[in-house]
Amino acid sequence: MLWIDTHTHLYSEEFEADREAMVARAIAAGVDKLFLPNIDESSIIGMLDLEARYPDHIYAMMGIHPCYVKEAVDEQLDLVRAWLQQRSFKAIGEIGLDFYWDKSLLTQQYHAFQEQLILAREYALPVSIHSREATRECINEVKALQDGRLSGVFHCFSGTLEEAREIIDLGFYLGIGGVVTFKKSGLDKLLEEIDLAHIVLETDAPYLAPVPYRGKRNESAYLPLAGEKVADIKNLKIADVAAITSSNARKLFKML
Repeated sequence: MLWIDTHTHLYSEEFEADREAMVARAIAAGVDKLFLPNIDESSIIGMLDLEARYPDHIYAMMGIHPCYVKEAVDEQLDLVRAWLQQRSFKAIGEIGLDFYWDKSLLTQQYHAFQEQLILAREYALPVSIHSREATRECINEVKALQDGRLSGVFHCFSGTLEEAREIIDLGFYLGIGGVVTFKKSGLDKLLEEIDLAHIVLETDAPYLAPVPYRGKRNESAYLPLAGEKVADIKNLKIADVAAITSSNARKLFKML
């Protein structure tokens, strides 16, 4: 079985001591493709270095995470544009809105999100959307700019069934990770109602480790644990979950 981790921060300082071993564990576990969302200007070099070292397995995105948006956000956006002009990326991400941590720069968050959605249309790239405590608002922003050219994934989806259906109707996927293994996540009930054709898997490593590693550092090798839980919920063979979600990921990132 081969899996695709559609969202993992392998460049994170949490992997400083064992990064190569961690990547090796992921590949050994069948996690064959790993997609890295960018955070801000500080993460670019580490991300691109990993992509260069593992060209058959690791792929970079370009974008500004909403939690890392600054007051001088236009300077950050200029850097994103410069990188998009220099070389190819697999997606625009991680972009979106976050109302959980800090609302002091909401105007800048919205501006960055809107401008990066426009860039995604311009470059015909999918987007990886962060929507913590802001799923409805992110849906509204995508709807406002969706002209048939936007595609992507709502990473770490935690919204309602109605929101999930709206996202699917917009042509987007739902990103499901370790949270699906948490007893009170509610994702089991939601996934019972959603066809697997609309799901991609992710770890968001080093965050949100699945049971039995909950509360510890997450890593991409744990992705099959989320897949196993999805298989239980959907009453499917785990090999089918691996095949379907990986096919979805290849469509998402235009790697068919």
